[in-house]
Amino acid sequence: MRIVLADDSLLLRQGMQLLLAEEGHEVVAAVGDGPAFVAALLEHRPDLGVVDVRMPPTHTDEGLRAAVQARRSWPGARVLVLSQYVEVSYADELLGPGEEGVGYLLKDRVSDLDDFLAALATVATGGTVLDPMVVRQLMGRRRDPLAGLTVREREVLALMAEGRSNASVAAALVVSLGAVEKHTQRIFAKLGLHADEAAHRRVQAVVRYLQAG
Repeated sequence: MRIVLADDSLLLRQGMQLLLAEEGHEVVAAVGDGPAFVAALLEHRPDLGVVDVRMPPTHTDEGLRAAVQARRSWPGARVLVLSQYVEVSYADELLGPGEEGVGYLLKDRVSDLDDFLAALATVATGGTVLDPMVVRQLMGRRRDPLAGLTVREREVLALMAEGRSNASVAAALVVSLGAVEKHTQRIFAKLGLHADEAAHRRVQAVVRYLQAG
């Protein structure tokens, strides 16, 4: 099959290309960031796209966002997402009911070559492949929308709910303003709050915090 591959690690990209070539597959493009992955999918229209979740610039959920964007632009795109850790932001949209030709696996599964190749074939032919850990995380988030947040991120969100500015949050937690800004961006990503939404993400995050309380 024809495959587009995206991973910010050059060594991993090259290793994956060799592995796939040995199995008779053709990597028509290998790129290192989300926008390039979307562009390559739309240009080459491959049988399958394989993308890492964490890529530049923030190394949080760029690959997931790119996968969602690609399928919005080309609903027929088949995409397998790989990650070292479970990142659930945007996963609901990618893996929602009725979605076909998608997969989300932890990278540890790649070490089992037969299972990995079977997953590629399943997604390329319109099936769905989900890592059991991903399923558990998604189910947990549906029960508690804040389940994916770290203790520090919950502290930041709680102070935001009090109406504090980032500077005030930084002072209360005795951390830098830059640290608070990074925490807020991760909170928005984990809660699936898109940067282009009309509603203010800060307000939406606070509403979800209050609803979960």
